[in-house]
Amino acid sequence: MSNSADSPGTGSSPARTRRFRPVRILTVAVFALAGLIFFTSFNTAKGTNIRTDTSLLKLSDLIQERSRKNKELDESNAALRDDVESLAERDDGSTKAQDEKLAQLEKSAGTQPLKGRAITVTLNDAPPNATAKLPGYPEPQPDYLVIHQQDLQAVVNALWQGGAKGIKVMDQRLISTSAVRCVGNTLILQGRVYSPPYKITAIGDPDKLQKALADSPAIQNYMVYVNVYGLGWKVTENGTVTLPGYSGTVDLHYAKPVK
Repeated sequence: MSNSADSPGTGSSPARTRRFRPVRILTVAVFALAGLIFFTSFNTAKGTNIRTDTSLLKLSDLIQERSRKNKELDESNAALRDDVESLAERDDGSTKAQDEKLAQLEKSAGTQPLKGRAITVTLNDAPPNATAKLPGYPEPQPDYLVIHQQDLQAVVNALWQGGAKGIKVMDQRLISTSAVRCVGNTLILQGRVYSPPYKITAIGDPDKLQKALADSPAIQNYMVYVNVYGLGWKVTENGTVTLPGYSGTVDLHYAKPVK
C-alpha cells in the first residue's frame, strides 16, 4: 500500500519489516480523541446528563443537608448557652436589680422564651392547575401561584405593627437582625431552608393582630390572589402558647471596604 509504513526492501526479501513513525502514532491519537469529542457532543446534544446523581449531589440535596447541619448547630449552641448562663448565675457578682434588668433586655431581644396569647397565619402555594375563579382576571402565570418573599414580609411587618411581643416563623424566633428571604419557592431563614406551607405565629392581643393584618395594603393585595387563584391563607387563634428563645448567633457580619 502506498500509505503503509513498509520499509523499501530488495526483491528477494521474503518478508517486509514494518516501522511505525512517532508522527503517525500521534495522528492516530488525535483522530481518536476527535472522535471521542464528537461522540460526547452528540450525546450531550440529545440531552444526555453527563453528571449522574451518583457522582454529584443535586443542589437541592446539598441545601437540605446544610440546613439540617445548621439546625443541629443551633441546637448545640442553645445547649451551650444554657450551660454558660447557669454557671454565670452561680456567682457573677451582680445585684438583684442588675439581674432583673438583664432578664428584661434578654426578653426584649428575643433570646428568652415568651408565653402569651397568640395567632398563627398560614400561607401556602396555590394548586398547580389553578385557574381564575372570578371573571375579568387573566389566567395565572406561574408567579401568581407561589408564595413570595414580599408576602411573608408583609405578614411579619403587619404583626409587628399590630403590637406583637414576639414572632416565630416556622420553628424559629425572629430577632431584630432576622431576615426573611426567599429563593425560588423556598424560604431561607437564619441559615435554614423551609418549604410551604409557611406558618407565622405571633404573641399579642389577637384582635389587634388580626386588625393589623386586615388593614395592611400589601396583605389586601395578597388577598386578591387568594380569592382569584387560590393562594393559601388561614388565620387561627392559638390560645396561650410559648415561643422559643432565639438560639442562633447574634454576631453581626458586614462587608468591609478594601484597603
